[in-house]
Amino acid sequence: MAKRAAKPKVEKSIETQLWESANKLRGNIEASEYKHVVLSLIFLKYAGVRFERQYKKLQEEYGEVASAICNMPQSYAKDNVFYLPEECRWSYIMENAKQPNIPQIIDKALSDIEKSNKQLTGAMPVNYYTQVGIDPAKLGSLIDTINDMEKHMDDSNDFFGRVYEYCLSNFALQEGKGKGEYYTPKAIVNLITEMIEPYKGKVYDPACGSGGMFVQSSKFIEAHGGNRKDISVYGQEYTLTTYKLAKMNLAIRGISANLGE
Repeated sequence: MAKRAAKPKVEKSIETQLWESANKLRGNIEASEYKHVVLSLIFLKYAGVRFERQYKKLQEEYGEVASAICNMPQSYAKDNVFYLPEECRWSYIMENAKQPNIPQIIDKALSDIEKSNKQLTGAMPVNYYTQVGIDPAKLGSLIDTINDMEKHMDDSNDFFGRVYEYCLSNFALQEGKGKGEYYTPKAIVNLITEMIEPYKGKVYDPACGSGGMFVQSSKFIEAHGGNRKDISVYGQEYTLTTYKLAKMNLAIRGISANLGE
């Protein structure tokens, strides 16, 4: 009897690998709480990668006077990069990932980043890592997991956005009832975007959740050869924690928006 051919092994995407690794470290924390832990760390990693690239670029460009230039927030803002004080940088977080006070270190980093970048006002969780009660050892392992993303990064500017959105959708599935507060299935958002054809003008979402409509509108414009600067993005969100998710989601995508702040 002839043997059946073995099924080819399906390679898991980096999004799937990250999700599975992060979920194993969750313990008894509810998905509704844990999503803020994971998504905020993804944001910190994103901000850290962008900052380090800009820092290196400035050093190469300015040579002997680079030290002063590299510590000027406007040197980063001009290229849509968030300025990070030293203790907010991903390298500093990695150095201290195994310390028992790592929750406090992350809380301070998020707070200081918000203070240093006006466009992030209201976006960062406040003392969240200290309050949620995640074991510092598990938090350190989660930081290692998210740090490993860099090995899988491609040249796409959308890499961190894809990872963020994938985790966001999976947390919504785990939460079940109530997930509609912040996440509308991507297929539905895509359909609405195709119908409204947001080439130019204002895009407004009165219950914007985590900002999915704005993300898909941006993708629509790029797919049709348009310019994202031709639209103005406006939104509102009643739930504070969801508002913060939206602000981070749009920041990772490089989308400027007025969410009623």
